[in-house]
Amino acid sequence: MKVLVFVKATKNSEAGIMPNEKLFTEMGRFNEELVKAGIMQAGEGLHPSSKGKRVRIANGSRTVIDGPFAETKELVAGFWIWKVKSMDEAVAWAKRCPDPMPGEDSELEIRPAFEAEDFGEEFTPELRANEEKLRTEIEKQRQQK
Repeated sequence: MKVLVFVKATKNSEAGIMPNEKLFTEMGRFNEELVKAGIMQAGEGLHPSSKGKRVRIANGSRTVIDGPFAETKELVAGFWIWKVKSMDEAVAWAKRCPDPMPGEDSELEIRPAFEAEDFGEEFTPELRANEEKLRTEIEKQRQQK
């Protein structure tokens, strides 16, 4: 199963306070363990929401909203994509994670990604084939870079 692991934002991450060398080192070691175990598929830190934008879609119109966004506890400061056998395995890895926000309460949120079979009959064989074609093309583009 594939899961997204969100590192929730804090006041410090939203203020643009960068991690110190110790945290970079600890996270680097943790990421190495994830890669060696075949778990980590991707991972990135995110700039504060003040550098972001939202596009609200309502009744066919699009409205662009500039950051920063309220409710820090609802924002994301970074993420991983992990391939795990179960949610229990994802939780076990998350419990090993270094504290991503030293000096503040930290939170990781783990959410399973949908698999093709989760969508039922509406996701027809033709749609599945097209999705697989797109994923193959994405992988080819990644390998060319």
